Amino acid sequence: MSEKCNKSIVLVSGGMDSCVTSAIAKLKSENIAFLHSNYGQRTEERELKSFNAMADFYNVKERLILDFTHLSKIGGSSLTDKKIAVPKANLENNDIPNSYVPFRNANLLSASVSWAEVIGANAIYIGAVEEDSSGYPDCRRSFYDAFEKTIEEGTKPNTNIKIITPLINMSKKEIVLKGVGLNSPIELSWSCYESNLTPCGECDSCALRARGFKLANKIDPIL
Repeated sequence: MSEKCNKSIVLVSGGMDSCVTSAIAKLKSENIAFLHSNYGQRTEERELKSFNAMADFYNVKERLILDFTHLSKIGGSSLTDKKIAVPKANLENNDIPNSYVPFRNANLLSASVSWAEVIGANAIYIGAVEEDSSGYPDCRRSFYDAFEKTIEEGTKPNTNIKIITPLINMSKKEIVLKGVGLNSPIELSWSCYESNLTPCGECDSCALRARGFKLANKIDPIL
């Protein structure tokens, strides 16, 4: 989607990918609104802090924080169930790790579409990454293509909302370089699955971030 959007909603978790996505959305949109979700994840407090810091950085007036507590009640993920240990990083693993929160992105997108209809947004930005991620099934572009068809079928006839995934085919190295090039406030982001205080350095998300900075020959500002 190359044309400029009138208003875009950006799903901002507080992580590096959503941080860089925010910079891209800001560049390509006349107006942006930020949406954040609390769903009982281990680092909920720290992610919310990052979300608000990014929203302040970009001077975002419209921001919505939603509680998806049903995802923690459903469980099935090490991010929401403390009885399930967060696995140590294994970047060669091809199986879906237990940090996958079942169908989370569909829940977030549904709420985003509802809000988009109300505030007149015509795009939803999400920092999903397909090639260099943990293999989550709801981070594939084919999933977002299918969801766009759902939006078309389930909204008002004059509604036109696209899901934009600007990082979908990037590696973490490319995301780091893109963020640096756009002066994205990566120092405000938080990627760790385990800790609210200091990055554990051992989970998939920490390892992917560290590898990205190393390959990009850059120093992670949060360290």
